[in-house]
Amino acid sequence: MQSPSTIIATDRPASETSATHRTYLAIQNLIVTGALKPGEKLKIEGLRARLSTGASPIREALSLLTSDNLVERLDQRGFRVAPTSQSNFEEILELRCDLEDRALRKSIANRNEQWEEYVVLCHHRMTRAKQSNDPAFEALHKAFHMALLMKCDAPILMKFCSQLYDLNIRYRYLAGSALNYTKRDVSSEHEAIMRTAISGDAESATAQLLSHYRKTGAFLADAIAAAELP
Repeated sequence: MQSPSTIIATDRPASETSATHRTYLAIQNLIVTGALKPGEKLKIEGLRARLSTGASPIREALSLLTSDNLVERLDQRGFRVAPTSQSNFEEILELRCDLEDRALRKSIANRNEQWEEYVVLCHHRMTRAKQSNDPAFEALHKAFHMALLMKCDAPILMKFCSQLYDLNIRYRYLAGSALNYTKRDVSSEHEAIMRTAISGDAESATAQLLSHYRKTGAFLADAIAAAELP
């Protein structure tokens, strides 16, 4: 799955494209992890100092992030981090369930041996990272979920699923220590989804995936309510 930054014009110098890509990823990470707070004004000079890069890559990265709904453009007043709310979270969860249900069904219908092996590999990498508290876990977690969907052969659908993943994970970081998964075995949920998907049982796989998301959504909803978001 390519990042939205790949839409940058190819006739630009490679160094400029690379700088914009790095800046896009850096700001995206700051927003998703909550280092940049919801509603926070994004000042070019402040980001230049923080990221040690030029103003042009920052402006382009912020423009790209508006299409991801992580940044808002303010008329004549620059940019700010997109705000959060209970209603926004509920919309993200509903859309994620609807689109990934469709994507996973199509992916399973198109499955082949290479896809099955890749899903198993992504699950293994994610599980190993979680067991060792590897900082790469979050990226590998996303890679596993995107691997499940990748055979849907629908690039626009995959892009939306990737964006919704990031928007959802942002709320998980905002909830932070308020989350309590002690009554859930998330690792077993992941393994069950993997095994059912590669077996070709689309009905069970999608049911398990949506249950997985909705269980997490219930935890997040409680945390969001406790944080008194609008």
